[in-house]
Amino acid sequence: MPAEPLIADNVMIHESAYVDEPCEIGEGTKIWHFTHVMKNARIGRKCNIGQNVVISPDVTIGDGCKIQNNVSIYTGVVLEDFVFCGPSMVFTNVINPRSEIARRDEYRSTRVGRGATFGANCTIVCGHDIGKYAFVAAGAVVTRDVPDYGLMVGVPARRVGWACRCGDRLPPAGPDGLITCSSCGNEYREDDQTLSPLREVQESVNP
Repeated sequence: MPAEPLIADNVMIHESAYVDEPCEIGEGTKIWHFTHVMKNARIGRKCNIGQNVVISPDVTIGDGCKIQNNVSIYTGVVLEDFVFCGPSMVFTNVINPRSEIARRDEYRSTRVGRGATFGANCTIVCGHDIGKYAFVAAGAVVTRDVPDYGLMVGVPARRVGWACRCGDRLPPAGPDGLITCSSCGNEYREDDQTLSPLREVQESVNP
């Protein structure tokens, strides 16, 4: 496929994929078999877009994101940098769909913070914000906003703890509200159902 001006150098697009114009694809991104990127989508640098993925019009995907096989990212979804979407996880953009009623003017947005992870086969109901470095377990169904670092499981999903920036589950907070990750040493403070980073060794990571 001829390179369109908004497709950067060193972008790999498999010959079976379709990329509509115009769209924007950042340097070093890879787009694999049978994937369809629709017009006005924006994909950042060094992303990996797996097999059989659909990226709908006007979707924004940040740098360093990994979209595994069979994921559909619908209009209204915004992924910030370093989001991981596990195989066959689901976003929605309408809360009351009917086949015979067009609701394109009723799409609800979903914004996903930097570094969030979605496990395989989880579902994100539209109209909610997913905090940075949140971790949604495989098969969970998210029906409300998710706080930064929230570890979400179940149907409907509930927060059962906190996830470190490294991806491991954090231990309970001490009496002073402080938490130290036993895997990487990151330090956090828990306060009134929120988690704030005090020190994270991964802060030097760049897209």
